[in-house]
Amino acid sequence: MSGVWTVLLLWGGVFVPALLHGALVISREDSTPQRSDGATRLLKKRSTDNMEVEVYSVKVACKVASRFAHTVITSSALNKANSSQEVFFEVDLPKTAFITNFSMEIEGQTYTGEVKEKEKAKKQYQKAVSTGQTAGLVKASGRKMEKFSVSVNIAANSNVTFILTYEELLQRKLGQYEIMTQVKPKQLVQHFEIVADIYEPQGIAFLEAYGTFISNELLPLVEKTVTDKKAHISFCPTMDQQRKCPGCDGTLIDGDFFIKYDVNRAETLGDIQIVNGYFVHFFAPPDLPRVPKNVVFVIDRSGSMSGNKIHQTREAMLNILNDLHEDDYFGIVTFDHHISTWKESLTKATTGNVSEAKRFVKGIYQSGYTDINGALMKAVDIMMKDKQAKKFTERSVSMIILLTDGMPNSGVSSTPQIQENVRDAMGGNMSLFCLGFGNDVDYSFLDVMSRQNQGLARRIYEGSDATVQLQGFYEEVASPLLSEVDLHYPDNLVNSLTTSHYKQLFNGSEIVVAGRLTDNSLDNFLVEVFAKGFEDDFIVKGQASAQEWDILYPEQEYIFGDFTERLWAYLTIQQLLSKKETGTAEEKGNATAQALEMSLQYSFVTPLTSMVVTKPKTEEEQEEPLIADKLTEDERQNTQRLGNFVPQTVSNTYRVQSRPTYFVDGDPHFMIELPEQEDALCFNIDDRPGTIFNLVRDQLAGVLVNGQTIGDKKVAPDGKVNTYFGRFGIVHQGLGVRLEVTTHDITVSQNGKQAKLFWSDTASLKGANLDLQVTKDRSLTVTLRDSVRFVVILHKVWKQHPYHQDYLGFYTLDSHLLSPSVHGLLGQFYHGVQFEVRDMRPGEEPEKPDATMLVKGQELTVTRGWQRDFSWDVKNGENVPCWFIHSNGNGLIDGNHTDYIMSGLFKTV
Repeated sequence: MSGVWTVLLLWGGVFVPALLHGALVISREDSTPQRSDGATRLLKKRSTDNMEVEVYSVKVACKVASRFAHTVITSSALNKANSSQEVFFEVDLPKTAFITNFSMEIEGQTYTGEVKEKEKAKKQYQKAVSTGQTAGLVKASGRKMEKFSVSVNIAANSNVTFILTYEELLQRKLGQYEIMTQVKPKQLVQHFEIVADIYEPQGIAFLEAYGTFISNELLPLVEKTVTDKKAHISFCPTMDQQRKCPGCDGTLIDGDFFIKYDVNRAETLGDIQIVNGYFVHFFAPPDLPRVPKNVVFVIDRSGSMSGNKIHQTREAMLNILNDLHEDDYFGIVTFDHHISTWKESLTKATTGNVSEAKRFVKGIYQSGYTDINGALMKAVDIMMKDKQAKKFTERSVSMIILLTDGMPNSGVSSTPQIQENVRDAMGGNMSLFCLGFGNDVDYSFLDVMSRQNQGLARRIYEGSDATVQLQGFYEEVASPLLSEVDLHYPDNLVNSLTTSHYKQLFNGSEIVVAGRLTDNSLDNFLVEVFAKGFEDDFIVKGQASAQEWDILYPEQEYIFGDFTERLWAYLTIQQLLSKKETGTAEEKGNATAQALEMSLQYSFVTPLTSMVVTKPKTEEEQEEPLIADKLTEDERQNTQRLGNFVPQTVSNTYRVQSRPTYFVDGDPHFMIELPEQEDALCFNIDDRPGTIFNLVRDQLAGVLVNGQTIGDKKVAPDGKVNTYFGRFGIVHQGLGVRLEVTTHDITVSQNGKQAKLFWSDTASLKGANLDLQVTKDRSLTVTLRDSVRFVVILHKVWKQHPYHQDYLGFYTLDSHLLSPSVHGLLGQFYHGVQFEVRDMRPGEEPEKPDATMLVKGQELTVTRGWQRDFSWDVKNGENVPCWFIHSNGNGLIDGNHTDYIMSGLFKTV
């Protein structure tokens, strides 16, 4: 992937009774852009009252030396209030980057982070959590980002400066390196600056810098100076230049800022740099003819691929087939619990064959379970038979591309066994590329299996651009230039060499090898590259010489420390972390130990280390350790699955695995998601508007939740009467808490006292027994002491809509904390439900097959469909496949739906 640097900075102050955040956002988000409702709220306050926390300086400085990027985020604020304020600082950084330093400067004293072994840091973390302190600093953010966040209490009329540093190796993708930032200040900043300095000894072939928000007035502020080997880019608008209009506080700075470039590639040997006892070799020879490829597309068509997934997969495949070269050979395998093939052998990509394949692809629809092992074994069998029959040239490149969205649950279901079967079957004769569609896929399983077979995995995110993601991945691997690439260096002069054999080199990419030298004074360094090309073997040899630092880099402002050594360390650690997952038991142990040692030596925050930051003491709090981690892909997936329901104060690094999800939303759709069974059940309740249903009732825990339905403003022309939940009543008898939630406001009653919160504000209300968090016009999180958490989502509808009106959704977190006797339309499922689905058959709609479900001693006819889960994306939701139980859930719920009708919002009968 390309290198990306991104910053999200959030500042705020605590006010009573509500928690109001002010935010300066400079971020990169690959899906729906994040809202900064708190920012809007604090800016409103500014118009009527002097802003207590003033952000007066933000600087994003990135220095790139030979693709190795070193980014420093510096931001300063002043607490102008007469009392102490809590100031928040958040930064979005690429998940491929390693944090190397963080410090806070407060009242002349600097608090600096220290990188420690993760297990040792974890002990400090657990100690902090046990005393009620907040300790986590890093969580997943969007598709490619991680969010670093910290808050600190600042005395009246005091300054604070935050400094965060991270490093990464920019990767060449489709012929260019990319630096991108999403700029969303949400307010005016006195000193606002984005600066990038790039130095490339090979020479800069092209460079462009632009912003999606850049108007004709702002265009002259993007300063770009490019000479042969260096470039300087800056964007530094004054406060007046940031304004949307003269005298107003609105800012024009709102969008994406890009820097894209590539380097000259005149030498077929590539570029070798030897500096300070380390070398790095960049290899991407120009003007090579493409090598024909043999590819089998293996497509998951199981029931969970229903809806947009299968539609987008078909659309992407049709476009990919168009892009095949006529000298390529291809095949298609589709699978659920049955395996199907387009043809039993690979076929040349002629116009006629591609047209025939398109007709096959258009007929793919989803049903059944997921037999990944069987599908891959079939694909390998087709490829190997054609290889043995010499159907295609020996110099062609063979690959299998798997697309799946789920876990194997048919045939061989043990993921380690599937990995072993695939590795043995492929035998190094082909590469495997895995595309994991959506957030329910076992991505780690696919990632390890791909790397075991000299390929890579990529997550495809659900969204309107999924088709583009699929095509983009294919474009990266569509044009192999070389295969079996071996890069040789003198054995007696080099140790600690990074990976030097690559299965293939694709057009637009780059191979990077680095190593440590045993002789710092060498004059000649022999480099040899051997590979298979289109028609002949690719063989090139050459020599490189060590160069003095000041000769190679005469412009010191472009350089940061010993970049070659840190580049080597970064690359070595990344490859050791990969070996930790894919090697033998002994290799895994050695790789883990070496990666940990190097991470500590070079102060990299990796999955094996943590940065510990100690916040200063205040009158109310003791010193508080904070932990910054590098999330693994599994941790990212788990936290993203919890989505917007995860409070910012909770660490993602040591979070437990995702639990089942229970909710009711929409018209009204009840959903029971069961991750352990990799499935979900859903049903609707249809009744007249104004009906009050019991959703949750736990007499032992004293918890009650009822919901009242509302209808549309008037009956639609089709005569259908839609109902939604428009009011919820939540009671905890033991805590003396009662909440009434409507589409307008939230009323809280406790021990005779009453307070009201409004959806129009982001607010927080904390008490000994209750914690409420309102995100403006989006969601309410209700946390009851030592008990369950609920989330209510507000769905805003255009006020002028002729029929529909605002409505609510209800989601349950931590349902395991309720007693086994819990009941209600939702509550009865909190402790699980056993069912079996069999006899899948075509339904009334091609994409919604019917089946027979055995549940609670009954046989029910159910239909495969999907409902929208808004826990991850409050605005758009996410389609979740489920088995739909007809007739108001009869046969699944206990009794009849009318048994759950209550006489009042806080009544039990």
